[in-house]
Amino acid sequence: MWMLHSATMLPAFLLLFLMRTSISLSETMSRDEKNKLRNQVVEMFDHAYQNYMDHAYPADELMPLTCRGRVRGLEPSRGDIDDALGKFSLTLIDTLDTLALLNKTVEFEEAVRRVVADVRLDNDIVVSVFETNIRVLGGLLGGHSMAVMLKESGQMVWYQDELLHMAKDLGLRLLPAFNTSSGLPYPRVNLRYGVRGPETRTGTETDTCTACAGTIILEFAALSRFTGDPTFEAHARRALDFLWEKRQRNSNLVGTTINIHSGEWVRRDSGVGAGIDSYYEYLMKAYILLGDDQYLQRFNTHYASIMKYISQPPLLLDVHIHKPLLPARTWMDSLLAFFPGLQVLKGDIRPAIETHEMLYQVTKKHNFLPEAFTTDFRVHWAQHPLRPEFAESTYFLYKATKDPYYLEVGRTILENLNRYARVPCGFAAMKDVRTGSHEDRMDSFFLAEMFKYLFLLFAEEEDLPFNVEDYIFTTEAHLLPLSLSTASNSQAPPLAGEELDDSNFEWTCPNTRLLFPDPAFPRNLRDPVRSALDKSCPHPTTHREPGMGRPPLRAQDFMVNNPEHLELLRRMGVSLIHLKDGRVQLIQHATQAVSAVAAEDGMRFMQEMMELSSQQQKEQLPPRAVQIVSHPFFGRVVLTAGPAQFGMDLSKSSSGVRGFVTVAEPYNGCSELSNGEIVAGRIALLQRGQCMFAEKARHIQKAGAIGGIVIDDNEGSSSDTAPLFQMAGDGRNTDDVTLPLLFLFHKEGNILLEALKENREVEVLLSDKARDRESIFKGKALPGTLLDGSTDGAEEGDCSTEEKDNTSPASSEPVDQSQVTTQEQTTDDSVVGQESVQPVGGLGSYASVDEGEEPAADGDSSSQSVDSLMADWQEDLEAFKQMEKDEL
Repeated sequence: MWMLHSATMLPAFLLLFLMRTSISLSETMSRDEKNKLRNQVVEMFDHAYQNYMDHAYPADELMPLTCRGRVRGLEPSRGDIDDALGKFSLTLIDTLDTLALLNKTVEFEEAVRRVVADVRLDNDIVVSVFETNIRVLGGLLGGHSMAVMLKESGQMVWYQDELLHMAKDLGLRLLPAFNTSSGLPYPRVNLRYGVRGPETRTGTETDTCTACAGTIILEFAALSRFTGDPTFEAHARRALDFLWEKRQRNSNLVGTTINIHSGEWVRRDSGVGAGIDSYYEYLMKAYILLGDDQYLQRFNTHYASIMKYISQPPLLLDVHIHKPLLPARTWMDSLLAFFPGLQVLKGDIRPAIETHEMLYQVTKKHNFLPEAFTTDFRVHWAQHPLRPEFAESTYFLYKATKDPYYLEVGRTILENLNRYARVPCGFAAMKDVRTGSHEDRMDSFFLAEMFKYLFLLFAEEEDLPFNVEDYIFTTEAHLLPLSLSTASNSQAPPLAGEELDDSNFEWTCPNTRLLFPDPAFPRNLRDPVRSALDKSCPHPTTHREPGMGRPPLRAQDFMVNNPEHLELLRRMGVSLIHLKDGRVQLIQHATQAVSAVAAEDGMRFMQEMMELSSQQQKEQLPPRAVQIVSHPFFGRVVLTAGPAQFGMDLSKSSSGVRGFVTVAEPYNGCSELSNGEIVAGRIALLQRGQCMFAEKARHIQKAGAIGGIVIDDNEGSSSDTAPLFQMAGDGRNTDDVTLPLLFLFHKEGNILLEALKENREVEVLLSDKARDRESIFKGKALPGTLLDGSTDGAEEGDCSTEEKDNTSPASSEPVDQSQVTTQEQTTDDSVVGQESVQPVGGLGSYASVDEGEEPAADGDSSSQSVDSLMADWQEDLEAFKQMEKDEL
């Protein structure tokens, strides 16, 4: 938290932003309007929390599309992301102090009783030390803090520190991970067996991320001070000491990945996003919570370098720690959205306003922040797992400035969540912000963080059950009391490291009256940023070494006789061999790349080249959307669909193709339809296999269908685990096919088929991306409308995909992709895929040259009947109608 009352700090460090100025020329939001938005936050939280409790508990997380719990081992593996799941009712623990903050005392007490009675921590399961620390240990400590607060007020008198006892048990289970020569923890630990021995199934890792090792101190120090056992705080301090000692001494920056035994930097790129983010956050907050000046000295040293090398307002670009003037990549990840909030904590408001405005403009173009976006604000990775960092920074900027502009930003966040992410069983992550398709995922941090920050943004002081200024937020937004700063830590060793010259460090935070002498000052900072993003996504001008920092070489741009391209291949570890038959062969050795980033670019280039070769130079098409618009879905269920290289181009249709679905007979569509009179005027459902896609399209078109959906016959395939599948033609001219044909994996197809079983008529919209419900039901009553008014997301210019960088000499000729073969070494990690694919597991080809090719899939083989969902959907619709009456 950014308001400080710590007895151990310097007297000058009293209150951040003593003057909360009511500034800005923005229109002030009325108290009634703020109350409505606050109540809407509570309703949204109830929708997410109750669906978790009804459909998922005691599982770790809710799968909101299929309305069931995610249990590790019973669902297809998602790779490292599943390391957060430990069969310990993760979402419930992560949500405890949110319940208390939202004045849900009865639900909080019941949740505490459930955790104490039901949750077991001695599971034989390997979990992430980092995730378990911030989510579970932090959740238990935050819940304990709230329970103690309520007990002191005369409630929950039965509570006897049960959550604290569980927290200490968990802390002891995490401690074996710190048994390394450096003090840096192993990235994973077995909750029952630790890290050593064959039964642990871990302990062989050598690398960890900087944030993974450096985001321990708040939880471990709080645990030590709550229990009086200094062991935990000592281990966390030792890890921070080691990271500080290993910083690059010239740049004072840290890398992204470090060897936990030798301390050598494995990845030397440095930024403020994924892999490093919360390391910086915890240095500042450790000073606030623990009162040790050296934490602030270290933060200030790092911060000065961040502002010197990484910050290029409004951008935050990764650099190399040894050559900090060289950019390490041309894109930014969404996790850096927390940084404006940290700058508020630091008291550096100007760059916070600028970077936040850049993030807001990107959000308005895509409805959500993509997981990664380029320096010219195009989508790089299209997923959005409902991350809360942008809402966090919005809240802190509002606290610092009291500018009602940030209340309007919060309103936009609410509207987009309800319009695009809300589904009958909760809120679903966005699989692709460009199409509006969903992923069957609702992470625990959504309940732990998002609703805290949004509630606090709109709440008045009298709405809060306690004074939040007496607490600090962890990186997971768990609440730890600042009174811990006075708790005994006499047995904890002092921080290691040399004395620093702090003569240039700020030990006080500026008064906002001095920051904003002109009420229009924040707006004057935002306007240039907004203008820059509105100008058709310009490329920022930066000074770059040849071949470095520019957009990486793309396969479609590669010219075999271009010396600059050959040099770029060499830097990426790609070798080119001329074969006797006139073709060229490309082979990548990732270990021969000049850097980890270059190796990543090389793997992406190889994958793109394989895709281009298999498509015979046919252009890759983006994913499409199948949106169920009939009762009881009303446009809230969107399925990711693969496009066809023939037929109607949905991207050129402003309205898409809308119609009722029916199953073709025969289902494979490989002969003339026997139910042609039923298919006429409808969208035909077909099964993949036994003939070419184009042949299926011709048969349903002859029967009078207006569109077709091919459903994968590979049982268990899913867009959650397999890359997008693109349907190729049959090698002949396909200009005769004029209807749209889309491809659904087995899991998504089953959702549509089950809906058809349960409802006599199912109407869908085939389009290039999901439409908001207002446009779908234009001219009709809009079912379940949450908010009135038009959206704020009208795009000014198409910034959804990256353009080719046509910088090659005009004299060079593009290489014929049909004459290129590719071979990839298997000694490196998984290949990084295109923006439209979640980078999980191995990648397969996006295009199919015939029906014999199967898309790589590792999906869930079970389909969920919608019998149990109908009542929930009906109840949800009634809630929507009630909300409309309440004018929410």
